[in-house]
Amino acid sequence: MSVAQRSRSHHQAKPATAVEVSIVMPCLNEVETLATCIRKAQEAIAKNHLAAEIIVADNGSTDGSQAVARELGVRVVEVRRKGYGSALIGGIDAAGGELVVMGDADDSYDFRAIGPLIEKLRQGYDLVMGNRFTGGIQEGAMVWSHRWLGNPALTFISRVFFQTPVGDMHCGLRGFRKDAYDRLRLRATGMEFASEMVIKASMRRMKIAEVPVTLSPDGRSRPPHLRTWRDGWRHLRFMLLFSPRWLFLYPGVTLFALGLLVGGILETGPKRVGSISFDIHTLLLAGFACLIGYQLVVFAVFTKVFAMQQGFHPPNPTYSAWFRNIKLETGLVVGGLAVLAGLAGTVVAVLSWGEKGFGALDPSLTMREVIPAAVLLTLGVQTVFASFFLSILGIDNEADQIA
Repeated sequence: MSVAQRSRSHHQAKPATAVEVSIVMPCLNEVETLATCIRKAQEAIAKNHLAAEIIVADNGSTDGSQAVARELGVRVVEVRRKGYGSALIGGIDAAGGELVVMGDADDSYDFRAIGPLIEKLRQGYDLVMGNRFTGGIQEGAMVWSHRWLGNPALTFISRVFFQTPVGDMHCGLRGFRKDAYDRLRLRATGMEFASEMVIKASMRRMKIAEVPVTLSPDGRSRPPHLRTWRDGWRHLRFMLLFSPRWLFLYPGVTLFALGLLVGGILETGPKRVGSISFDIHTLLLAGFACLIGYQLVVFAVFTKVFAMQQGFHPPNPTYSAWFRNIKLETGLVVGGLAVLAGLAGTVVAVLSWGEKGFGALDPSLTMREVIPAAVLLTLGVQTVFASFFLSILGIDNEADQIA
């Protein structure tokens, strides 16, 4: 039986009085538009014959928004912790429906158009995103920097980093299955909540769909809560922190490879490119590039393992295989061999110095012995202690295997 068939069967088996759909609206001083949004949602419920509830997740409004919501017969959930994500998490946690639709309470989205989102969810999709770029952006609804720079750039980065199958990463109108949401364990308290949801759903290979939605100018007389540069940076920062591959691994591998290549070329002697001469000073920088690159790669492994253990990332078969097949002792042996090679290089350098009576030496010759030896020593020590740290991170896995 397909996912869609299971979903439809489950839906048909539910009692008629049960809540199927929860419509959640985050709210912070939205008294000017909240009533309009609620009435439109109520129209959608009646039009689509939904067994639904409306939840206003209030984040500390001081303009009477809570009273407006209660007068219209909807449930108000008070969320003390500040932030767009916090409000949504509070509202969604309180939702009783198996399907959840979230949308901003500023009247920029028409809640009467939620039918296609719900239909996609009933077909078995875990997350259904609205797409404003295919549905239409009315004049004055989105500032040019968001429309032509911010949203396209951040959406592109998310597609590259996480293979997110969406064209509008930050649309505020979206629907999802409550059980899928529970598996995501979303934690972002700010605007980056929107990114976290799509990224985690993509990483867990959930079924994601998009439907066109229209974005209209909001009905508020005050400025929006969104701050272009602050919130744009928070989205970008979240994506970087959530992708150790792009933040640490790729830069680290690139630095290490370049350092190794340049160092290998200069180890045989100085080189000239046109009128520019490259000698031991460049060799020293190449050695530092190897060290920095290696450290970034180690950070990538640490971060990935920790993220998987804490549930931020889904299990990765490659890393799991490493823990099974590469033990602490393996790292100690590799690190120890690098340390021995570094010590051997140091001995060679000292012997060369002794041949000169421990007097003045030509740095252009001796540094070609000292720099590789120092790099190998450092890499070996890093490997030894990194192996111990990884063993600590994987101690639960080892305990499970012993049991």
